[in-house]
Amino acid sequence: MTKIPLFRVMREDNWVKPFFKQYKLALATALFLGGLTFFSAGALMFISGFLISKSASLPTNILLVYIPIVLTRTFGIARPVFRYLERLTSHNWVLKMTSKLRLKLYQTLEQDAIFIKRDFRLGDVIGLLAEDINHLQNLYLRTIFPTVIVWTLYVFIVVALGFFSRWFTLFILLYLLILLLVFPLVSVLVNGARQQKEKTLKNGLYTELTDNVLGISDWIFSQRGQEYVTLHEASQDHLLAVQAKMKAFQNKRSLLFEVTYGFLILVTFIWASGRFTGNHGGEANWVAAFVLSLLPIVDAFAGLSTASQETNSYADSIERLNALPDLRSEMVAETQAQAPYHIDIEALSFSYPNEQKLVLDQLDLTIPQGQKLAILGRSGSGKSTLATLLRGDLTPSAGRILLGGVPVTALGESIPAYIGVIQQAPYLFRTSLLNNIRLGNETASLDQVWQVLDRVGLKEMVEALPQGLDTMVDEAGLRFSGGERHRIALARILLKDTPIVILDEPTVGLDPITEKQLLTTFMEELRGKTVIWITHHLKGIEYADQVIFLENGTLAMAGSPAFLAETSPRFRHLKAVDDGEI
Repeated sequence: MTKIPLFRVMREDNWVKPFFKQYKLALATALFLGGLTFFSAGALMFISGFLISKSASLPTNILLVYIPIVLTRTFGIARPVFRYLERLTSHNWVLKMTSKLRLKLYQTLEQDAIFIKRDFRLGDVIGLLAEDINHLQNLYLRTIFPTVIVWTLYVFIVVALGFFSRWFTLFILLYLLILLLVFPLVSVLVNGARQQKEKTLKNGLYTELTDNVLGISDWIFSQRGQEYVTLHEASQDHLLAVQAKMKAFQNKRSLLFEVTYGFLILVTFIWASGRFTGNHGGEANWVAAFVLSLLPIVDAFAGLSTASQETNSYADSIERLNALPDLRSEMVAETQAQAPYHIDIEALSFSYPNEQKLVLDQLDLTIPQGQKLAILGRSGSGKSTLATLLRGDLTPSAGRILLGGVPVTALGESIPAYIGVIQQAPYLFRTSLLNNIRLGNETASLDQVWQVLDRVGLKEMVEALPQGLDTMVDEAGLRFSGGERHRIALARILLKDTPIVILDEPTVGLDPITEKQLLTTFMEELRGKTVIWITHHLKGIEYADQVIFLENGTLAMAGSPAFLAETSPRFRHLKAVDDGEI
């Protein structure tokens, strides 16, 4: 019953199935070589058993054992040769498939890069890359190929025995079904759920560890490092406990399988002893042949139970991959916003998945083109969530956001052409300073780059560097100060020349002098553009045309700085605190 989902998923699959037709010859060759491998192994032991018995009966002429000797050498050489060719063919087929799957996955994620944060965390993406693709690789190498080969071998054994004894053939037919069906079915029922749980826990660890490592500075700063270690150890212990139960079951199953197969060998010996009777050197020579031929075949049957229990994980991996092309299925066709680029927020509500609390609740707001809007509020008030919704990285739970009359969710990959973002900690990549600045516009000329560097106040600093614009930037740009990194980020924005810029608390952690200088540069160089400035205090608030306070997802205050200073005691109090007057 648990195998049905895999078959159903495979029928609906549009990621893996195309490779069956594309590489059908290689697939058929791998299966054929796999069958020949076990046939050669069985034939080797069969002929060897006959040869040993025949030689022990003191043949009157060496020619009577010459042909068995030649066949023994032939099958002895054929077995490793076929095994090598089968591994070479099957792994070549699977690696070609998985390499193209990875390419398709990269292309899919790249196409929807803007929207990945809406549906995935970084750890989820790593889980897709590391776990799901590898599971599909194992699906063929550990499950499909061995299963097809072992059932082919089963049919061959039953047909071959049919020439010697109907009743024993019927017994073998039913007895081998225990190994082919009962053991795998029990493995799926008992260990299948554990296998799925192991995969889920591993994916969870990818997400948890990735998020925690990226935020390790927050753990250390808050003096909760030991709590982080404890959380990780608990998750790791849970995974190890599941793996221990799986291993214990597999050990018991392997023991029972060996006993069951040993009984089959014993029954075969008894049957062969009764079937092949005769004088010294007669039909009795076939007894060892039939018994010994069963020994290598055990390898084919033994791996089937382990392969079967992983089918649930395979189905989950295929479903996750097939869901990727539909990441943006709920979105309308990509379109273009029309100037003027007014932003209209209409009855906007949002809550995160599995959370009932609304982060934003029926928010209405209009931001005319060219306005400088300051958004304030305590942590958790919805400031950053609103900025993320404006970029289209999240989809509203209710209401909508229009940019130039077009829903931002309909702008698709063209959003960066309209909205630029300067984060709290702008990231610089390990490449030249020129390449880092040209991220805003890859076609920008050197003159344009120097012009924006002059505008953001970095020209003299860059000219003083020994290698100038060719200076290599350390990972994350740590060789530059916080203010310099923000100015480089501003240079990117100026090269991109987007009509809207979001400043996401860009002055956090800067000293007051650097903060004031940076704000002055931002506001002067972004003159004429729509600036949405998320901030946690009122320093430099005089640069804003409009100020809004978010509280519990709703507007608590709104107006120009002058209007609020005149009409709002709360605003005056907060301003006095920021100015150090209280």
